[in-house]
Parts: sequence; structure tokens; C-alpha cells
Amino acid sequence: MRLWHEDLITKLPRQQLLGQHREIAALRGNGWGKKHATVNYVFLYSPYKLYQFHILVMDEMRRRGYQPDAAWYDKDYRGKSCSPYENLGMVKKTRPIYPEHDERYMKECIDNLANKGIFIS
Repeated sequence: MRLWHEDLITKLPRQQLLGQHREIAALRGNGWGKKHATVNYVFLYSPYKLYQFHILVMDEMRRRGYQPDAAWYDKDYRGKSCSPYENLGMVKKTRPIYPEHDERYMKECIDNLANKGIFIS
């Protein structure tokens, strides 16, 4: 599981983009707070940051003609098997959304994709 660098979202192939949506949905739901080496940093921040990141992914999905479940556009929604937040507090959007998404992380993501045979310039 990984969150791709946000600047790569529009460049991801279909499989990685849709996989990103599934992974974020899992994190927003019952996966919140469950340790995973590559995404532990998200738990240092409000879940609202993950919602902001998810919006980027879903907007790209829509741009490509996919139709993510509109329920995920609700900041409090956490999936069908997880109780929603009770009015999750908003957090100002930053760029990048996660400070960990720096140039070093961008290179790590590009290298990871290249190891899968996916080359993004």
C-alpha cells in the first residue's frame, strides 16, 4: 500500500489510479490507524488530509470517465462497514497535501513505478 506522490496522480496508468482509490478507501475506513510502513505518515495528520488527497484521485477518475461512488465525496463517510465521522473538522489544504511528498518521495515513487515497467517522465 502506498500513496503516490500527488503530482503523479494525473499520470498514473488506469490500474494504479484505481488501486489508489481502493487503498485510500481502505485507509479512510477500518484501516485508519493500522500500521503500514509506507503510509504510517498519514496517521500523523487529521483524516481530513486523506479526504483531500482522495478528492484529487476521484476527480482524476471522473476526468477519465470512471464513476467513483459519490458517497466518498462526503468528508465524514468511511465506507459501508465503518461508522462515519461526526462532522470531521476541516483542515486547510496545503501543497503538497502531505509534506512527506517531497522531491525525494517523488523519485521513490517514480522508481517504484519503473520497477513495475511503468515509466513516467
